[in-house]
Amino acid sequence: MPQDLPSPTPEYLSRLNPEQRRAIETTEGPLLILAGAGTGKTRVLTTRFAHILLTGRAYPSQILAVTFTNKAAREMRERVSAILGEPAEGLWLGTFHSICARMLRRHAEYVGLTSSFNILDTDDQIRLLKQVMEPWKIDTKRWPPNQLMGIIQRWKDRGLTPDRVTPAEDSDFANGHALAIYRAYQERLIALNTCDFGDLMLHMTEILRNQPNVLAQYHRIFRYILVDEYQDTNTVQYLWLRLLAKREHGPSNIACVGDDDQSIYSWRGAEVENILRFEKDFPGAEVVRLERNYRSTAQILAAAAGLIAHNEGRLGKTLRPGRDDAQGEKVQIIGVRDSDEEARIVSGAIERLRGDGHPLSEIAILMRAGFQTRPFEERLMMIGIPYRVVGGLRFYERSEIRDCLAYLRVLSQPADDLAFERIINVPKRGVGAVAVQKLHAQARALPGPLTAAVMWQLQEGLLKGKSKDALDGLMAAFQRAKATLESEGHVVAAEQLLEDSGYLQMWRDDRSVEAPGRLDNIRELLRALGEFGTLQGFLEHVALVMDTESETSDDKVSLMTLHGAKGLEFDTVFLPGWEEGVFPSQRSLDEGGNRALEEERRLAYVGLTRARRRAIVLHAASRRIYANWQSSMPSRFIEEIPSEYVQLTGQAFETRRQAAAAPSMFASGPLTSTRPSGFRAPRPRIHDVKPEPTVAIGATVFHHRFGEGTVIGADGPQLHINFENGGVKRVMANFVEIRS
Repeated sequence: MPQDLPSPTPEYLSRLNPEQRRAIETTEGPLLILAGAGTGKTRVLTTRFAHILLTGRAYPSQILAVTFTNKAAREMRERVSAILGEPAEGLWLGTFHSICARMLRRHAEYVGLTSSFNILDTDDQIRLLKQVMEPWKIDTKRWPPNQLMGIIQRWKDRGLTPDRVTPAEDSDFANGHALAIYRAYQERLIALNTCDFGDLMLHMTEILRNQPNVLAQYHRIFRYILVDEYQDTNTVQYLWLRLLAKREHGPSNIACVGDDDQSIYSWRGAEVENILRFEKDFPGAEVVRLERNYRSTAQILAAAAGLIAHNEGRLGKTLRPGRDDAQGEKVQIIGVRDSDEEARIVSGAIERLRGDGHPLSEIAILMRAGFQTRPFEERLMMIGIPYRVVGGLRFYERSEIRDCLAYLRVLSQPADDLAFERIINVPKRGVGAVAVQKLHAQARALPGPLTAAVMWQLQEGLLKGKSKDALDGLMAAFQRAKATLESEGHVVAAEQLLEDSGYLQMWRDDRSVEAPGRLDNIRELLRALGEFGTLQGFLEHVALVMDTESETSDDKVSLMTLHGAKGLEFDTVFLPGWEEGVFPSQRSLDEGGNRALEEERRLAYVGLTRARRRAIVLHAASRRIYANWQSSMPSRFIEEIPSEYVQLTGQAFETRRQAAAAPSMFASGPLTSTRPSGFRAPRPRIHDVKPEPTVAIGATVFHHRFGEGTVIGADGPQLHINFENGGVKRVMANFVEIRS
């Protein structure tokens, strides 16, 4: 009798490595899939989904698959359909919030809603909260509603209804009224048959906690649960999943895919402890480590592994290359004098890469914070390299920067009505659209600019109440700044104006997650202002930068923050600003101590592992703080990368010209200098920072936008150039190439 032949391996499993197959074929019981960067976790997750269906273990409606983004959910649906060979229908597949919205419409009555409830957007949430706050007579300037909304949403992210907020967890907002307002806000939402985004998970978690029949219903429905990016879950998401997965009878068939080394979103409420305690939450859980990286070279992987090994709070895994040809170049570390030189070196290297045929779309500059983009944006524009700012606006397009520029434009030219109209009610001064229309009418009657109309109305006593006091203060701020401009210079005057007008205080009082970044951007603007000899020269420079024609090609260099880069990959990655205080961020260390330091280190790990072929880390010996220079120490993360995986250059540069030659590393092969053991990069003294080289009067220069021109004068680093096609322009010296 012939023996039964083993069943052939299904095609969808045939191209997987052993660890990936184990993660897919281990279908029963709790499973944690530790998927390192570039190890194919999306393929594993979608193939596991399809495998459960194809082997008859469950119907589509019996699988719950949860992601963090709609994009990830769409991709999973498409991949599962491709494996099945037909559209995947009837799935419980979506984001945490979309799944909970679907559930909540089935069980809304348990929290006092109907199934037709509405979901408020952010603007409507703030508007409703303002109404709820009115009985408390709260000073909304001192206690902004968006600050309280942030507190409420953090409570919701932690699974805390008003009844669950303990005195120890209460906030001192508005003299201790936060919890009472939260309770009133929730009652008002229910009365309006609405909920906000945070309620979707909070309500559903409460229903599962308090209604055993509903929980039992979902235990019967969901035979398998799949979770993507488990390291990014917050407390309420964790509680919701645990309720659905832990059964009194039968196995907990929950499979969570994640990487504790890439948990970088604590500021959004993510708790890395959720993934670290998975085996405690689900005794007997199996852990599969995906460690074969199909993205990066062996040198980059070893460097990243050496860095992340300094973290204590991790489950542990070691990435290794999944390709035979993946030895590659060492991580290059370049020491530069300052941020301007940093931008020149990076842009010069990108020029060489493009000249060698490397697509710009395979090059990224990844920064710790958004304010760092400005020098790179300006330098790339100067040499004509197209770029895009991913996940944000270009520096000079950001709203807070445009506000500040409007203040500076009015300081420079009080007749600039467009600029004055932008800032007349920023921060709020009680000047609405109708009041502005009246000012325009008054300006036409004088005739004169809006500033003159305001002064006239103040003098004539036509303005009343809060708007009178606010506009009186605004005009006084401009007058003081004008005097300071003449006596102490444009940088001091600009900072004074933004302070006296209340603009900086507006952002200091803002407790939103974005506010600190906006203040950083404003500081960077003031630093940029300090590079120019006059306020007018700076404003002309900005106008030229903002007027640069947009590039329509998709082949662009990507500029983004490290947080925005997670999940992406590029052939070449530049990692500037690796200095103490910048990266790791001093603000994060001050607020979070060692826990924050470990997250900063995970962020550095994410940055390195975005690179396929080459990773270049840069650190500056000094950075400009307003008009002054401040010394910087290289980041501790540089020292934590094992020396055998690093090539070092730039520490002994004596001149900018020598430093600017550093990008030849791409033309002449890897650098030969290697960091000694116990390396700590020396720091040049402040007076070592050399000024820009002068350009002779009469020299021929080239600007990527205006073409060739002749230098007819100079004001410090700013040149007066007569361009053949653009007339006389004032341009910074480092924005032109000297032709003769």
